[in-house]
Amino acid sequence: MWHSMFADQVPILEKVLRTILVYATILVLFRIVGKRDLATINMFDFVVLFLLSNVVQNAIIGNDDSLTGGVIGAVTLVAVNALLNRWIAASDRAARILEGKPTIIVKDGRFLPEAARHLSLRQGDIDQAIRVQNGDDISEIATGRIDPNGQLVLSLKPEEQNASKADIAALNSRLKAIEAALGALATVILPDLSR
Repeated sequence: MWHSMFADQVPILEKVLRTILVYATILVLFRIVGKRDLATINMFDFVVLFLLSNVVQNAIIGNDDSLTGGVIGAVTLVAVNALLNRWIAASDRAARILEGKPTIIVKDGRFLPEAARHLSLRQGDIDQAIRVQNGDDISEIATGRIDPNGQLVLSLKPEEQNASKADIAALNSRLKAIEAALGALATVILPDLSR
């Protein structure tokens, strides 16, 4: 029992190469499919992700069902992923190639159907995302984009944004200036009225 648990049935180098090739294939597939699958996973996407892990299992470890084989596959996956993440963090060019660029899907309060169609997004998906981010309507949005990581980023139009601390400080300053001007005016007008 113990021997079969640790006995490698497939050479280690082959297992490492299989894992790297399967990882690269899935990475290319997700890059082709686009950002939408990362942004909004629906029931169909979940089924595909769930089954995908089972489909590629044998491609990664071959007919090796040993513990060592599984560990080698897992370590290779984690190592390749860590290396790619470090490369992407260090190189803007690598990030553009591997992840892509943001896609604008809302501009000046208007939904851009062509860009959204490319990502397989519907206006209802965007409307839902706006409500989740405490927006009322798409007309409030200056820009909406899907980042390469699949995150929807919405920017409100300036007139729709909440007041900042700087805005309140500026209003308080103006209010004090008005009060001072009224006080000065009152000292000039009140003596004239009493005559």
